[in-house]
Amino acid sequence: MQRRAVIFQGRVQGVGFRYATREVAETFAVTGWVRNEPDGSVRLEVQGEPAEVAAMLEALQTRMDGYIRETRIEAMVPTPGEAGFGIRR
Repeated sequence: MQRRAVIFQGRVQGVGFRYATREVAETFAVTGWVRNEPDGSVRLEVQGEPAEVAAMLEALQTRMDGYIRETRIEAMVPTPGEAGFGIRR
């Protein structure tokens, strides 16, 4: 099990990015959340088996490629007992 924090920069707010992220996440065996940040970026925290996390991030990158200018990923400690994937405000 792994957890990743991902910061997306570019034209990622006001374009349905969070909703697209939730749709993509729901097709993989992952948990976590996504939210807009005050600096105009979008933060995603995603957790699951390494192959599922990698596939989810690749699918999201493919779907939203025209909006993403930069992606930063960092490893985090997994959150025990987390269920589902949601949008945070």
